[in-house]
Amino acid sequence: MDRFAPFLVVVICYLLGSVPSGYVICRLHGVNIFKIGSGNMGATNATRAIGLRWGGVVLLLDLGKGILAVAASRWLMPLDALAASILGAVAVVIGHNWSLLASLITGTLRGGKGAATAAGTWLMLIPPQIILLMLALWGLLILGTRYMSLAVLIAFGVGTLWVVGLSIGRMIDPIYSTYAVLVSALVYYRHKENIVALLHGRERRFMDSA
Repeated sequence: MDRFAPFLVVVICYLLGSVPSGYVICRLHGVNIFKIGSGNMGATNATRAIGLRWGGVVLLLDLGKGILAVAASRWLMPLDALAASILGAVAVVIGHNWSLLASLITGTLRGGKGAATAAGTWLMLIPPQIILLMLALWGLLILGTRYMSLAVLIAFGVGTLWVVGLSIGRMIDPIYSTYAVLVSALVYYRHKENIVALLHGRERRFMDSA
């Protein structure tokens, strides 16, 4: 069992991340989220498609995937819980970003942008003061600009820099900085179109119609 535990962590967490929460919730409202707005299955597009309350439900479900993945990883590898947590955290974000289940539904490789699921893993792994700073930055930027993508990118960017700084200062295990950089890179990569849109003034604001 121990020899296969890392493999199980990756597979289980990837499949957990692949659960298309946004697609399921929108389908219950008669909407195909892949054919509306940005075509993304995350909470922002769900909010545009079916409203703020249900977009919030999608957000909580996607956060929950990240939290559950870390918890499951620790249970599967209790003797190496930190390494298991990092492995599971990265796998669940990859699963959300490139979802097997969503791809089977649509016939093409689809997924979300990973921010909420990544945030769920951060809640389980990152020191609370960093989480509080990220939440504050995210909230202020949403209020000030209404650009969800900008708020997400800056929050993860600043949080990652802080984690790396703590790691360099040997205040936390260096594996945390590896984790933070990897997960943030996945989030940034999936937001590449948003970054281009922001630079060219074409990005849609939060709560704009789909």
